[in-house]
Amino acid sequence: MANTASAKKRTRQTEKVSSRKRTQVSALRTAMKKVRVAVETGEGDVQALYQAAVKSIDSAASKGLIHHNKAARDKSRLAKLIASAK
Repeated sequence: MANTASAKKRTRQTEKVSSRKRTQVSALRTAMKKVRVAVETGEGDVQALYQAAVKSIDSAASKGLIHHNKAARDKSRLAKLIASAK
């Protein structure tokens, strides 16, 4: 447990930031999952869901939540999945 005031403040800040990041990464995963489910079931506008997922992926990469190579890999995999379903 933190003893100094600065360490206690740092703990509070870390909790806030971690919570915010966890929410954004969760939204990213949900967006990607929606694309996969739409491709598998054939329901919904796959292209619109893909665009939303790409926007979410790019946003996460620019904020440093995920590595830019992971962002590129995820976008590529989703695009490949959509192309193979056609």
